[in-house]
Amino acid sequence: MTRTDGRPQAALVLLCAAVFLDSMDLSLMGVALPAIGRDLSLPASTLQWLMSGYAVAYGGFLLLGGRIADLFGRRRVFLLSLAVFAAASLAGGLLSDGWPLVVTRVVKGVAAAHTAPAALSLITTTFAEGPRRNRALGVYALAGATGYTAGLIASGLLTEISWRLVFFLPVPIALLVLAVAPLALPRGPQPPKAREGFDAAGAVAVTGGVLLLVFALTVKNWPAGVMAALLLGAFVAIQRRRPAPLVPLEVFRSGTVGAANLAALAWACATIGWQFVAVLYLQQELDHTALATGLGIVPMGVAIVVTANLAGRLISRWGLGRVAAAGLLVQGAGILLFLRAGDTGDYVTTLLPALVVHGVGNGLSFPSLNIAAVAGLPDERQGLASGLVTSAVQIGAGIGVVVLAAVMTLGGSTSAGYRIAFLTASGFSLLGALIAALGLRLRRPVPAPFLKETS
Repeated sequence: MTRTDGRPQAALVLLCAAVFLDSMDLSLMGVALPAIGRDLSLPASTLQWLMSGYAVAYGGFLLLGGRIADLFGRRRVFLLSLAVFAAASLAGGLLSDGWPLVVTRVVKGVAAAHTAPAALSLITTTFAEGPRRNRALGVYALAGATGYTAGLIASGLLTEISWRLVFFLPVPIALLVLAVAPLALPRGPQPPKAREGFDAAGAVAVTGGVLLLVFALTVKNWPAGVMAALLLGAFVAIQRRRPAPLVPLEVFRSGTVGAANLAALAWACATIGWQFVAVLYLQQELDHTALATGLGIVPMGVAIVVTANLAGRLISRWGLGRVAAAGLLVQGAGILLFLRAGDTGDYVTTLLPALVVHGVGNGLSFPSLNIAAVAGLPDERQGLASGLVTSAVQIGAGIGVVVLAAVMTLGGSTSAGYRIAFLTASGFSLLGALIAALGLRLRRPVPAPFLKETS
């Protein structure tokens, strides 16, 4: 347990502010893209990379970011990466050329890939495993969900004034966190042998593999997908042979890590893929404005906030597997309720119940999966475990968006395409529920050799 200095509750607020920023940045660009394109005369291909560049870099560097946090100090990595995030945000708001703007988004993605696992592992090493950690991780998951919803709303409001405010918005928040964090975050012990035995070959293979995988999913580049599979296969081979691997494969047999990551991947396929389709549905099929769409999603965010606050207590009483599976099933039910909307769905009687039910399921499942992904592991591997589950979510998001965008073209009409997409998203939720129910029932002990590793 590492709580040598700093105040745990203040630290939790600051760490949640950082994940709020990361999540908000995922949704801030969506509404602003048309205005950016008009103002800077950018083609659609460049505009796409304002979204994709962040996602590719974020997903590709997460696992490496988690390991770097373990090796070089979570507090140090958190502060440095957050400073880079703020600087890139400021630069993006000042630039007026397309590809330099894209570069700032890529830099922000890399920075977020180091901030997120460092923040999550700081929480898991600050709060003891059990009810206190469960509550803290519930608040952390809540901050991420709230950030995404806030990004949708803020993007619509700020773009009405100037799209540059979308880039500037994260800067004061990041600077405030940087100013207060040194006083509140625990320093923790100096990482043992921080710069010795680093698995460079494994780091290159997994980072390149995940980058290419997210890139292939984002732009549907199948040769890149083949190269990603080869690199990831090489990574597994390297990990089997290295005496001090980047990712000890035993971690997936420890506690609930393996099942939690698979369920988190299915969760992201369902909920992020659904969000992509739902925003298009509300704007293109039901003719809602971008601002009305963002405001319409607010009740879902409120449902997530309320439910995530209860998740820790429910997990303590009913267990990770039951709560996660129930949440995924409820989330899937909320997605299925969108099938009632048709071409002219009434918001109050049709869309609002679907959004609230989806939010309840989301608020139950996401905290449960985050807790399961780091449960039972030693402090030395908390950054790695945090990077793994966040990577699973990012890769799942890419898969979900690509799959749902593809199945939308299968219907004989636009409405039929949306229906197929919603059914597919609910299928991902059901798959995640099955994985959670079967894989998170028991907490298996961590193997002794793994506990002794790198201690």
